[in-house]
Amino acid sequence: MKIASVSIVGLGAVGAVVASRLTSFLGKAKVQCIVDAERKARYESDGIFINGVKQDFNYLTPENAVPSDLIIIATKNLQLGEALKSIRSAVGAHTAIMALCNGIQSERDAASVYGKERVLYSFIIGISSIHEKNQIRCPAEGRIVFGEKDNKKTDRVKAVEELFAKAKIESEVPENIHLEQWKKFLLNVVFNTLSALCRAPYGAFSAPVMRDLARSVGKEVIAVAQAEGVPLTQTMFEDTLLLIIDFDTHGKTSMLQDFEAGRKSENAWFCGTVNKLGKVHGIPTPVCTLLEALVEGTETARDI
Repeated sequence: MKIASVSIVGLGAVGAVVASRLTSFLGKAKVQCIVDAERKARYESDGIFINGVKQDFNYLTPENAVPSDLIIIATKNLQLGEALKSIRSAVGAHTAIMALCNGIQSERDAASVYGKERVLYSFIIGISSIHEKNQIRCPAEGRIVFGEKDNKKTDRVKAVEELFAKAKIESEVPENIHLEQWKKFLLNVVFNTLSALCRAPYGAFSAPVMRDLARSVGKEVIAVAQAEGVPLTQTMFEDTLLLIIDFDTHGKTSMLQDFEAGRKSENAWFCGTVNKLGKVHGIPTPVCTLLEALVEGTETARDI
């Protein structure tokens, strides 16, 4: 099996970088960037620049897309619904779909529309990228972590792994993709949410009060993960906490940046998901319930 064509939806800080690597390897004609008509006109007029270099992408509107071997969705969760609609013409008989969205919901959403057999579980970690208008500055491209739902090393996993290697995209196929997803989900729920509400950079989590807050959120995420059959542990959380403390002292999470820019956050996919799954399993999540409400209240008040 070989991946010879790719469609990408979402040309932000993640998608544009991935599209650039794949276009350089496969060629412009084999990588279609699916965008709406307004974005197509804007991108073709103004361009997209990565680290100062203008990108030569193949922009197509959804109705003009053709089937691809692989589809990569690199939008935020807020745009996932529209993204799933836009790829319909790109889905062929054997197309695989990867959604690099934060959280643990995007694979379920993609499977509900196109079937679970098409979906590869995936996320990106370690990327450092700032997107302002048509300029993207990306000092660290990160790593795509992916795998099958059952963690088997199938032919298509090997084919995607080979594609990424040849395109110089760092990737990893872990033994348990669900555990790795929940590790990142833990990080997002705890540190994105608290940093946004407290207006706290990474360095703030070295303070005892912030560590205690983080642990109170983490305990609820771990309890829900274990109810879902994912072996997330307190030790893994403590490792994550140490990792966060080692980040740039003045660095900011994406959710804090969303708050400061007046953008709607992914709160519903962070604490919101923990609370929904907690109810399913009969596990109380009072801290996450409060945090979800505080974020929603803050965003509502901002729009008045």
